[in-house]
Amino acid sequence: MKMKDAPSDNLAAFEAAAAVQDKARYVLRLYVTGTTRHSTRAVVNIRKICEEHLQGRYELRIVDILQHPTLLENEQIIAAPTLIKKLPLPLRRFIGDMSQTERILRGLDLPETKSSAPSPPQ
Repeated sequence: MKMKDAPSDNLAAFEAAAAVQDKARYVLRLYVTGTTRHSTRAVVNIRKICEEHLQGRYELRIVDILQHPTLLENEQIIAAPTLIKKLPLPLRRFIGDMSQTERILRGLDLPETKSSAPSPPQ
């Protein structure tokens, strides 16, 4: 009986998963309350993250819950701004002005780049 080379299989599985992740289409919804400073900052921050890390493979919809209050209950929004990652699964929620780039990237299962990674201590 011949045994399979487990490390090679693991590497191939990892590379296949990484390739799928690189091509995954992200569906994001950002729920804001009007044009407050906090909401505006969240919009600017998430657009920057999307353009830098998901260019060409995301759908971002900005929803003003003041104009669409029925969505509060449907989407179970308890605070705003709230970002919901609908796809790829698992569904994830982020609350705040989206300024914690590293946290958002981890939550979106995206690798940090040198520009977003924290600087090493000196």
